Amino acid sequence: MTRAGAKPPAARVCSHMARTSPILPLLLAHEPLVETYGPVEPDRPPVEVVQTFGPIEAEYAAIRKGCVLIDQPQRGTLVLEGADRLPFLNRMVTQELKTLEPWRSVGSFWLSRKGRIDADLRVIALPDRILLDVDVHAADRTVAGLSAYVIADDVTIKDASADWHRVALHGPQSSTLLGATAQGWRDLGEGEALPICIAGVSVIAERRDSAGAPGIELFMPTASARAVFDALMRAPKPPKPAGWAAWNIARIEAGTPVYHLDFGPDALPAETGVLDQRVSFKKGCYLGQEIVARMHALGHPAKVLVGLRVDVPPEFNAGRVGADDPSQDAPLPEPPPQPISGAGVWADGAAESAPPLGRVTSSTISPMLGNRVVCFAVVKWGSHTPGTRLLTEADGRRLGAVVADGLRFV
Repeated sequence: MTRAGAKPPAARVCSHMARTSPILPLLLAHEPLVETYGPVEPDRPPVEVVQTFGPIEAEYAAIRKGCVLIDQPQRGTLVLEGADRLPFLNRMVTQELKTLEPWRSVGSFWLSRKGRIDADLRVIALPDRILLDVDVHAADRTVAGLSAYVIADDVTIKDASADWHRVALHGPQSSTLLGATAQGWRDLGEGEALPICIAGVSVIAERRDSAGAPGIELFMPTASARAVFDALMRAPKPPKPAGWAAWNIARIEAGTPVYHLDFGPDALPAETGVLDQRVSFKKGCYLGQEIVARMHALGHPAKVLVGLRVDVPPEFNAGRVGADDPSQDAPLPEPPPQPISGAGVWADGAAESAPPLGRVTSSTISPMLGNRVVCFAVVKWGSHTPGTRLLTEADGRRLGAVVADGLRFV
């Protein structure tokens, strides 16, 4: 993990659609740090994700004050077509979709029969089809799982990850940039989508503020991704290329957990900290609903994702190189190389030999909070209440931490 943000999560499930970004050769001209997203398998090409192009502080500042462009080859795109696509999908996933109008989007889960999260979805309704945004390593199993329930429905489900490329714009100037480069652009509210044209290429734009600033997800044909990138970079005020590390800082501050990092295929919806954003308790049946409803009505999960504010005493950095710059030197509880297996979390006052009651899943130094260390962690139920004092560890030392009121820090 870099000192300012976590590495892209290492996923256990690999998709045959894993690929190199079509604009990576253009990005390499800026000499970025590039790392592999997910596992490397001999017979499958890896997904390469830019971590940073240089000083992370400059990229993060552009998210907060300007506009950044982030390449997203780690995102997969599924396409549902057919007259029954919306009612079929509504019977499958956790969110209510009956009222989802064209050019609107919403988050949801696709669950296994045991109520575990097979995919964290973004559902984007178009007039003639539905797009599902998923982690690229969840694309195969999502297509296979959904397709198994198509019986007499007029619906086709395709993994179109190779056909669609994804980039995101984040920052308060994102709308201004698109206004100068895209035909048909207008300001969007959260959860709205819009067809636009950039450099003669048909692009779908969707508003999603995952970094605590206006965010625009762009879906474009892979074959035309370079043309779109070139047009955006030739704008009067072009975006600053940025990588995972800067976005990671901003998304933790904004309370945005990531599938395969903060929760994964073994998690129940009630454990994620985003239950209310993904699950409707008023809709009809869907796969895994009985388990979700029973837990909601009669009990609670054994563990849950929470936000932690970590106490870093001034003497921690005394005498260390760069101690006058806490943004570069504050200790971070290490997140996991695999889901839910990072630094331990203990009850306040726990003995050194006591087993942990949870694990840190993501951590960062927050510029918006005066360079305070903040984390996401999965902890046992009963230790999740806001204000609860806990312990975590960094650089071999126990540090105090306080459970925040929700996942969002700023």
